[in-house]
Amino acid sequence: MSHPRPHIDALGRRARLGRRHLLAPAYRSARTEEVADAVVGLHASDAATVHLAACARLTAPDPAEVERALYDDGSLVRLLCMRRTLFAVGAGLAPVVASSTALAIAAKERRDMTRWIIGGLPGWDERRLAEVEAKALAALTARGEATAGDLATDVPELRDTIVVSPGKRYEATVAVSSRILRVLAAEGRIRRGRPRGGWTSSSFRWTPGTAFADLPAPPAPEARADLARRWLAAYGPATVEDLKWWTGWTLTDTRRAVAATDAVEVTLDDGVGAWALPDDLEPLAPPEPWAALLPALDPTAMGWKARDWYLGPDHIPRLFDRSGNIGPTVWWNGRIVGGWAQRADGEIAWRLLTDEGGRAAASAVETEAARLAGWVGDVRITPRFRTPLERELSG
Repeated sequence: MSHPRPHIDALGRRARLGRRHLLAPAYRSARTEEVADAVVGLHASDAATVHLAACARLTAPDPAEVERALYDDGSLVRLLCMRRTLFAVGAGLAPVVASSTALAIAAKERRDMTRWIIGGLPGWDERRLAEVEAKALAALTARGEATAGDLATDVPELRDTIVVSPGKRYEATVAVSSRILRVLAAEGRIRRGRPRGGWTSSSFRWTPGTAFADLPAPPAPEARADLARRWLAAYGPATVEDLKWWTGWTLTDTRRAVAATDAVEVTLDDGVGAWALPDDLEPLAPPEPWAALLPALDPTAMGWKARDWYLGPDHIPRLFDRSGNIGPTVWWNGRIVGGWAQRADGEIAWRLLTDEGGRAAASAVETEAARLAGWVGDVRITPRFRTPLERELSG
């Protein structure tokens, strides 16, 4: 005898957000590692996002707390992984992410880089490339940490350049060091250390690392199942399409990963079948009303492919760029209700795109804007990917 699927509505999904993603004040954390684990990983392709996303969920927001995890303790590791995007994940999760996702991406990065260098530089072959990499790794070990320029001083071959898109208006001359170091980082053999500037800078120093292939990790199918289970704990109930989009896996691998978990099928408001963990089927009491100012590319905003349950489709053109990158957003009780930006004088400007929550929402957002301005201080934030509303507010 078949049983009806459990039904979980949009209100139930939004009730989970404030708790699981540590956005409601009562659930914020004291440690950056707990924040990263709560959302599986912090987007890191925009360096500022790691700090802004973490501090939005910390009881005492402070960039120094995030830097402790990233650089002092090494308990957060940056990996090129899901959707070929840079994430900062907990060190304990890094082997799982590497096996499930990052190693395959690193292999493709190496193939592409090898073809690019050998095809663009006479006299270079795989043997010479391996020799240059070995020299760069030895120089980095000797220095302890180094910029790309430092390594190019020690290994002059890293200064060799290739002209890309010759004859086009966007023609550029690129040093091979940029691609070589990117691939070594994708493989885990080097790591991004402290940036040369402040916490918003993407100009990193490099430090020695341990190749992801050498880390003890489960085989890829088991690692994908482990990551799928963690993702469902943070983002479920959600669909296979959501997980496929979030990870960048093939549909077959995604289905197999979900099947290898103990997830059960549920029905969402629109009748679509989704998946949830067995201990996540009962309704949850919503937390106290909460507001949040989340940065561009925040992991919560980027957690699902289908977003209608927390984002009105009419707001997408103002909050996303043309490539689908989301800008800074204002949240009220699990829904995106507006956007924000920082002006040149440091003021946090925000605008609500809906009247949800009325005066209570506006007051709570004002409080969060003041909280953000308080810990950001004199730092100026410009998202890597500009969106229409962010540009308008920052002007």
